[in-house]
Amino acid sequence: MAVTEPAPPAQPVAHEGILRRQSLRESAARTYARSLPIVPVRARGLTIEGADGRRYLDCLSGAGTLALGHNHPVVLEAIKKVLASGAPLHVLDLATPVKDAFTTELFATLPRPLADDGRIQFCGPAGTDAVEAALKLVRTATGRTGLLAFTGAYHGMTAGALDASGGAADVRVTRLPYPQNYRCPFGVGGDRGAELGARWTENLLDDPKGGVPAPAGMILEPVQGEGGVIPAPDGWLRRMRELTASRSIPLIADEVQTGVGRTGAFWAVEHSGIVPDVMVLSKAIGGSLPLAVIVYRADLDVWRPGAHAGTFRGNQLAMAAGAATLAFVRENRLAERAATLGTRMLGQLQGLAATHRCIGDVRGRGLMIGVELVDPESDPQADVPPVDPVLAASVQRECLRRGLIVELGGRHSGVVRLLPPLTLTDEQAQAVLDRFADSLEAAVRAPHRRNDTGPSL
Repeated sequence: MAVTEPAPPAQPVAHEGILRRQSLRESAARTYARSLPIVPVRARGLTIEGADGRRYLDCLSGAGTLALGHNHPVVLEAIKKVLASGAPLHVLDLATPVKDAFTTELFATLPRPLADDGRIQFCGPAGTDAVEAALKLVRTATGRTGLLAFTGAYHGMTAGALDASGGAADVRVTRLPYPQNYRCPFGVGGDRGAELGARWTENLLDDPKGGVPAPAGMILEPVQGEGGVIPAPDGWLRRMRELTASRSIPLIADEVQTGVGRTGAFWAVEHSGIVPDVMVLSKAIGGSLPLAVIVYRADLDVWRPGAHAGTFRGNQLAMAAGAATLAFVRENRLAERAATLGTRMLGQLQGLAATHRCIGDVRGRGLMIGVELVDPESDPQADVPPVDPVLAASVQRECLRRGLIVELGGRHSGVVRLLPPLTLTDEQAQAVLDRFADSLEAAVRAPHRRNDTGPSL
């Protein structure tokens, strides 16, 4: 089916019963299942087919996990090869040919200084496990306990990762301003706003009365994802690297969502040219399967044997799928493709914003794109209109009705996020944009949208 064809009519199958049983039996903490009440049964590339027979263009991509989309042939072949070989699937942290191949391929993609003098720690299966490992590593290596993090950050759902994230209720880290153009904390945006944020950080670190405990590290995202798709300015990133290096503070780059070509470079730190002391990697590195690692400077490797461990850190299938994914992205220059296509999509969305007051900002890097929706009925004289999470939720529902899966993010869930696979074609990209534009029009016209809270499954 061509991507521009309408979705086929829903068929009377058992998907409603599956959704109902899910709502009765699964935790109240479930998230995507509430806003995306579908039952996937088949998938390939950008397309998901539901149990009701409908087809969807998936611009969620497993929250950025599926660099090559669903069930890419090179990934399936890598998994089948391991299964057919009789190799053990569970090996703790023992050396295997599969692990060796994955590590070799990963190191071939890393910033050269880190690859030449780096160590890798295989963590538990999720990105948040790797964040925990990174924080534990720098605290062990420096003997300090303080941590520097940024407003709007998201680093995972375990306790330590939550402490470093923007929604922490019991703050045990020093929170610093993350630069943004549209909602600049200093009200100026641009280079000037980023410079003020950097000066604030420098002053706080050097102020003997600043109340900042000696930091064991600074953790940041080169592009804040859950925070609303906010790219860090390259100059600001270089400044953070200078500030941390001159004060012997390890810099941790959280590349869980930005890595493997997503932003138009293989690793997002490459845009600025910085080399962090620690890189946190997960999502796409497993080729759709659970895998998380940290890579760090050798001089930080002061752990004793067993100081950080995990039963499922030796996921052989994920390593095979990950190695195949990394190689395919590298060999086919998909990062460069993401940069080109992302620029084109951002341009079209910015054109849409010019005729729709409800679009406050369009931003992103590569195929990591965000559209912030604002209240179209707000005071037109206001510098920055208030975010409109109800409209964003309505747009998401209208997208789903038109066969397009998108995610919401940002401070108040008012940013529609597009994370398509790096294998996205020109035709598919246009179909995504067309469906989004139609959904936006429908959501704005809906007379009762502000009372529509959506499904509660």
